[in-house]
Amino acid sequence: MTDTALSFLKQLHPYDALPDRAFHALWKDVMFRTYPAGTKIYDLGEELDGLYVVESGQVTVRDENGNVISQLQRENSFGERGLIKHGNAVTSAYAQDDCRLICIPPTLFHKLRADHEPFRRFFDRTRTTTSNDALDTFDLTRVQVETLMVPDPVTCAPAMTIQAAAQKMREDRISCLCVVEKKKLIGILTVRDLSGKALAQGLAHDTPVSQIMTPDPRVLSPSAIGSDVLHMMMEYRLGHLPIVEAGKLVGIVTQTDLTRFQASNTAGFVSDAARAETTQDLAAVTKRIPNLLVQLVAAGNRHDVVTRMITDIADVVTRRLLAQAEEKFGPPPARYVWLACGSQGRQEQTGVSDQDNCLILEDDIDERALSYFEPFAQFVSDGLDACGYVYCPGDMMATNPRWRQPVAVWHEYFQHWIKSPSKEAQMLASVMFDLRPIGGDFSLFDGLQADTLKAASVNSIFTAHMATNALTHATPLGLLKGLATIRSGEHRNTVDMKLSGVVPVVDLGRMYALQGNLEPVNTRARLQAAIASDVISTSGGRDLLDAYDLVAQTRLDHQARQIKRGKAPDNFLPPAELSAFERSHLRDAFVVIKTMQSALMQGRGVLG
Repeated sequence: MTDTALSFLKQLHPYDALPDRAFHALWKDVMFRTYPAGTKIYDLGEELDGLYVVESGQVTVRDENGNVISQLQRENSFGERGLIKHGNAVTSAYAQDDCRLICIPPTLFHKLRADHEPFRRFFDRTRTTTSNDALDTFDLTRVQVETLMVPDPVTCAPAMTIQAAAQKMREDRISCLCVVEKKKLIGILTVRDLSGKALAQGLAHDTPVSQIMTPDPRVLSPSAIGSDVLHMMMEYRLGHLPIVEAGKLVGIVTQTDLTRFQASNTAGFVSDAARAETTQDLAAVTKRIPNLLVQLVAAGNRHDVVTRMITDIADVVTRRLLAQAEEKFGPPPARYVWLACGSQGRQEQTGVSDQDNCLILEDDIDERALSYFEPFAQFVSDGLDACGYVYCPGDMMATNPRWRQPVAVWHEYFQHWIKSPSKEAQMLASVMFDLRPIGGDFSLFDGLQADTLKAASVNSIFTAHMATNALTHATPLGLLKGLATIRSGEHRNTVDMKLSGVVPVVDLGRMYALQGNLEPVNTRARLQAAIASDVISTSGGRDLLDAYDLVAQTRLDHQARQIKRGKAPDNFLPPAELSAFERSHLRDAFVVIKTMQSALMQGRGVLG
């Protein structure tokens, strides 16, 4: 029996990667445990005897609420999360049938992690990207704006004369001044304004800067990434971009600041899309996106960076179609804002995306003005479809009159969904809580978002119904290597990495946003905000972030492989394509997600 166990462990990763001396030292100290069917291996909170490896039999792992979160069999290991955290079990484990386990003592487990990279990597549950050397590069796709920006930029009052402003810019050797009134940014004055407006028009030296400044300039937040700056500058032909947080000016980024960093290769896409004259021109841009996805993944970019950059392209394409629609149908007779929901709304588009959008119109709009937006919406939606963002199967588009309404009607929609949370209301709210304005007058959305979040967060019945709805997407945990695959049909023997992988975390992030009245729409940003606001525990939140990163990255890697093979990307991953190492990590990620779903069901956002 001992020789059989030795052979079993020596062929199992990561033990097969240990040097002979380390493996034999390990073998001297391992313990063998047998458990009859139905007996306890350990309880939640107990001090662990070590890391367990299943040699034979099946083990059931339950969370703190008694819910089964994993069923393990031969070659699976368990107990590592508790050992890495604090040495105590974070789950309960029972023998499903007669089991024989190999137990590696804690001291030995930690020594192997410290001394041997393959062993450490196998049990490092924060692994989210490939080991590509490109991960060590420092470029605009990985740097946050707060790192790029010049903090506390030089400002002036709107009443300052243009002569005094010019002198100040010369003295400080800067190319712009931020115009501030009562600590609020109201405009920006550049050297180009002084030469192109003041000097060219022969304005008097005592002309106030308010007359030539650019009012209400475009801004970004410190949490944006460097490529956001580059994309906005290229789309709107800006040389200076103020950085604003909570309404307060905190910094500025100029084109000069960007020269220190390598420009992301999505900038060309943004530039081409922003200048496209026809829908065909835009389609030619989006046709290149699959190859871009492959390049970005191959370069070692993290999943949220890749999806953010791909979504940037969709945003620019949408805004260009809106501009083309205004050129075709004439100036809009009323204010509007075009919003995206779904993956575009969350800035999480991959190689597979349909369109989900709506239009919010200003109140008191008459029938003539209302009729303008019907062909307008159809033009934009048709253009998106031609660009590869296919029509929404559920007709969740601005072409549907239901989703093309004045602000007051949208308020009524959300109030009704919150007060009467039917199944349809839950479904619609799930989609619409991911709204993000893309083009038009963003102010039409501001009050709606704030009011809705506030009303939803204090309505316990609504949040309870939404929590139930959020649990409808189950993680693919099963007996076969810990992963349950689709049993029949076109996608037999695969795991749906969208509905069973990413969507459960998207649902959790949305619920945390509702519970905490949190404004972020992006899933990763919602999880981070939930941790910062104590909506979920720091421990549970970090585990969930790591799990989400791994699942989303695995999905993206799968799509990149398909594109390289000349196939259309999809979300159906055959586990057989993964190594035992990768399957083990993926299974653990799904265990974390299922545990957090269970905590949500029990009214808690915790994970020990």
